[in-house]
Amino acid sequence: MKRTHTNGFTLIELLVVIAIIGILSSVVLASLNVARTRGADSSVKAALKQMQTQVQNYLDSNSNLGVSVATCASGVFADTRFSEIRANVLANAAPGATMSCATDSTASKWAVGVSALKGGGTWCVDNSQGWFKAGTVDTVNGVCQ
Repeated sequence: MKRTHTNGFTLIELLVVIAIIGILSSVVLASLNVARTRGADSSVKAALKQMQTQVQNYLDSNSNLGVSVATCASGVFADTRFSEIRANVLANAAPGATMSCATDSTASKWAVGVSALKGGGTWCVDNSQGWFKAGTVDTVNGVCQ
């Protein structure tokens, strides 16, 4: 007796479908990683913008920024309203990222920068230029450069 018709898929058909699914999933995962990186960098930029607003609020409330500082743990940046923002920035930056904070000698200018974003580069925000992609924070003059 001869079989003329079989039900089901051949091995080749199954392997082709599995290969197509594998290729599609690798494309989707690569796109998700790019989106995740951009999202983390956007979160850092948003936190820096929030830092800009909070420093301005502090300045409005206290008439000055206090003492000249070159660290994120002293002066105006030691205020409790900044601790959550600092934590958010460092949580969303790449591992080993650093955050630089500075005011000038008169404590009237300030700048905050974050290095090692997941997408690469450094972002900086200050009270004279707004926020932008930059090299470093000038800890003497309290500006982005």
